[in-house]
Order: sequence, then structure tokens, then C-alpha cells
Amino acid sequence: MLSTITLTLARCAEYPEGSAGRGYQITAPLDPDGHLDQVRWREARDHCRVRRFWTGEPDRHGRLVHRAGGPGGATWLIDYDDRTAEDDETGYRLGVHRFVEGEYVSVRGADEDGLHTFRVARVARAPGGPS
Repeated sequence: MLSTITLTLARCAEYPEGSAGRGYQITAPLDPDGHLDQVRWREARDHCRVRRFWTGEPDRHGRLVHRAGGPGGATWLIDYDDRTAEDDETGYRLGVHRFVEGEYVSVRGADEDGLHTFRVARVARAPGGPS
């Protein structure tokens, strides 16, 4: 079973109240504790998608990818174009964070040096896809 995870921009200097109009919608398998499930991801990787929404910009669509290496021995990232790694957005230790409403995760944008922190706003069963 896949989940639809909605992340919204958390409070920061530019947005003291956060921003519901800036974030990600991720379709991915979660284990019972709310962690990304690498084993089930391998089975359903073609269905693990990401939509980046950002007020004033067109939505970007990509895939949730797991790669060997990086902190903790693996890296979860968002890949918008298979032909290049220049547009990839990496998550900060996404493999250890829980995707549970109210928790926080960080993502490094492809065109920025810093991390943005996002709040897990919603987690729901994804429509369609593998069970």
C-alpha cells in the first residue's frame, strides 16, 4: 500500500507562519512507524512520484529515488529528469525521519544551497497503485 504524503513549508525567516502554498506531495510506501519503506519502494518504484508545488511557479513532477551512498549509507532524493543529476533535490536523512502528521523533514532544493524545513501536513492512503 502506498501513502500520499503532503509536506508544507514550515516557519522560516521569509515565511514566519510557514506556507501551505509551498511544498511537496509524495506518493511512497511507509512502514507501520511512518518511515519510508525501502523494500516496498523497490517493488513499487514506478508508482513513487513527487509533485513540487510552489506559489507563483508551475508544479514540477518527478520520482522518489533511493540511491546507495550518502549519510547513513543511502540517500532519498527527488529526480525530475533521468538524464541529469543537476535538478535532483535531496532529503536530509529522510530514511530516519517519520512521515507522521506534525513531524518535520528537510529538503535541499536543486538550485539552492540551503535546506528548507517542511511540516508533514497530511498522510493518507494513495488512490490506485499497487496494494
